[in-house]
Amino acid sequence: MSDILTHAEAGVMTITLNRLDRKNSITAAMYGAMADALAAAEADTSIRVVVLQGHETVFSAGNDIGDFLNKPPAGMDSPVFRFLHGIAMFTKPLLAAVCGPAVGVGTTMLFHCDLVYAGDNAAFSMPFVNLGLCPEAASSLLVPQMLGYHRAAEALLLGEPFMAEAALEVGLVNRVVPPTEANGIAQAAARKLAAKPLSAMVETKRLMKKGQQQLVLQQMADEGKSFSRMLGEPAAKEAFGAFMEKRKPDFSKV
Repeated sequence: MSDILTHAEAGVMTITLNRLDRKNSITAAMYGAMADALAAAEADTSIRVVVLQGHETVFSAGNDIGDFLNKPPAGMDSPVFRFLHGIAMFTKPLLAAVCGPAVGVGTTMLFHCDLVYAGDNAAFSMPFVNLGLCPEAASSLLVPQMLGYHRAAEALLLGEPFMAEAALEVGLVNRVVPPTEANGIAQAAARKLAAKPLSAMVETKRLMKKGQQQLVLQQMADEGKSFSRMLGEPAAKEAFGAFMEKRKPDFSKV
């Protein structure tokens, strides 16, 4: 069975992370599949809304570290950057249902969604610094905008998880519900949106994001250059080595 499932019905495309045995950690192939699905949804006039979802126990553990080290991003046309560009530029309503851990890109992708519904077991984290890296998905721009600088610094510099109620307080999620209900509630909202005039929704979204999309693309490009450079530096090598060896990293000399 595929690690990424897509299903279209009544104007709604649902993209499901389906790698539960690896906590929905995302490989390059999965990024490519999601990027392709978003591009297809953008081009298909019968698709009016897209929903991203995982399992009621886990949304995503972030990048699959082994796959990531074997196939590091090689430029802005790599699968991960195609996916990030796709969610940032998607013109139709984009929803997410998030339960359990949402690590790294599992959190940063949500800043590009229009509506987010969280299970009360959701735990959001952006531990890039802990891996010797910098943020991605324009999160170094979008997180301070939404959370305020000091909360953003806490989230991005400490990299510690924050729970669903905190995400609701700062506006990252629209509603917190029992985990077994999150996907269903997102689907219900998607069906409501799919019944509305697409042209009006697209124009409203364009106007709300007007003036920011170029900043987002520039920030993604800047982050991408830094991220790629930092992957080869001692801090990241120590962090990833420690992860693979299941030990605590030692950054005292980097």
